[in-house]
Amino acid sequence: MGCRPDEQTECLEPPGSTPYTIDIPPFFPPMDIPPDNPMTVEGVELGRLLFWEKGLSSDSSISCGSCHLPAFGFSDPNPVSSGVDGALGTRNAMALVNMGWAQHFFWDGRAATLEEQILDPIPHPDEMNLPWSDAVARLMADPEYTGRFKSAFGEEGVTAEKVTKAIAQFLRTMISADSKFDRWRRGESPLTDLEFQGYEIFNREGGDPEIVTGGQFGGDCFHCHGEAGLQFSDYLFHNNGLDATFAADPGLAGITGQPLDSGRFRTPTLRNVALSPPYMHDGRFQTLEDVLDHYNSGGQPSSTIDPFMKYSSGGLMLQPQQKEALIAFLHTLTDTAFANNPAFADPH
Repeated sequence: MGCRPDEQTECLEPPGSTPYTIDIPPFFPPMDIPPDNPMTVEGVELGRLLFWEKGLSSDSSISCGSCHLPAFGFSDPNPVSSGVDGALGTRNAMALVNMGWAQHFFWDGRAATLEEQILDPIPHPDEMNLPWSDAVARLMADPEYTGRFKSAFGEEGVTAEKVTKAIAQFLRTMISADSKFDRWRRGESPLTDLEFQGYEIFNREGGDPEIVTGGQFGGDCFHCHGEAGLQFSDYLFHNNGLDATFAADPGLAGITGQPLDSGRFRTPTLRNVALSPPYMHDGRFQTLEDVLDHYNSGGQPSSTIDPFMKYSSGGLMLQPQQKEALIAFLHTLTDTAFANNPAFADPH
């Protein structure tokens, strides 16, 4: 897998490194690799070590993997994540899956690239709470790490930029594409009648057609979680009717300063969603049933509620059997091989 096209930037692996080829799954789009961070075997190996390195936290108690646990689809089973000394954050840790196709990182989109996103947790006071200068010094004091950085980047020295690049390379290898749904799309195994019914409901407009123009008695899920590119996220920002006011967390507006962005958060992927409760940016819903009940209710009307939340008055009116079918379909997005892949596990 090469870098994304860029007429101004030549994409070359560091001297002495081994190119790493990413196999793009069927029906997935190409992956854009930054020209200044080509994939190498040495870079991926280093990134995996750093992702699980507890020495990158101030008291050496947690790593990136502490809030992105394999058994939970590389997410956090707690409503909000805790850092060193028990410090609590304000949001649930998003699942790490198919990050090479993601856009607008964090719930509020404050990082534009995967590398930029990785810069944040290590010095963050509510997370790993270690200044980058100290993190670099710790790695420089370890001969194994200094040797690995030279192999990965073709030169001596450790920098925050190299740390983020290595971890980003590792995260781009974490591809989930072997769920029951994927196997069905590849023609390898069937869905049950209930699962297929849920798939159809997922992809239909909501509402009673006698009441709502264009209504199809569906779940209205596909607008934000469509299967285009098989990512089940548009990676855009939506106010999905969680709250009527936004003092507790303004979402995207906290970054842009625009009132019309209040209550808007980035769409999470639904891949492995059954493995990654609780749900929403603040982990307020414990089960998939809770999530469907929210959408079925129509949510909380507000001045910035998304146009796709067309049923904030009256709700979707999905019946119990329809909700059962939808949940059965969502379970087909579970990829146990991904969650249990030894290549992603803690190597320390």
